[in-house]
Amino acid sequence: MGNLPAKVAFDFEQYARRVHGGPCFVCAFVAGDPAYRHHLVYENDDTIGFLSRDPTLLGYCLVAPKRHLENWVRDMEQPDFLSFQGIVHTVARAIAATLPTERMYSMSLGSQQGNAHLHWHLAPLPPGVPYHQQQFHAVMAENGVLRVDDDSQAALARDIRSRIQA
Repeated sequence: MGNLPAKVAFDFEQYARRVHGGPCFVCAFVAGDPAYRHHLVYENDDTIGFLSRDPTLLGYCLVAPKRHLENWVRDMEQPDFLSFQGIVHTVARAIAATLPTERMYSMSLGSQQGNAHLHWHLAPLPPGVPYHQQQFHAVMAENGVLRVDDDSQAALARDIRSRIQA
């Protein structure tokens, strides 16, 4: 699995306070709120992609529409959804071109109770992860998050961005 950063415990209480007491994290990031800064990997007029602040896997990214949408089934017409998924695919390919990736996990998470802004998670599983640590285990913060320093995240974001074809 290479030289991955160490995993540390995830502080769910602090996270829940931020989610329930703060603004929408995607809208705050799009608005430039420094408290919600992330490392950008993709941006166009409608969509933004960025590295997770608390990655369970190196290169874990989120891709979201800039406009506050909460439900892709109800809030997006099929052509818009397919266009959005094209960007998700583009970002996933750039991640996989940057990091050794056995499988790219892709999912939409969040709920009306927290992180309601529609966003897609892209989580690159590196080769060699034992089967019992793959799939849901690999993406659950309960199993720890990687301690990745800001400079490393910035460099990783630049590498991913450089592999996205405009």
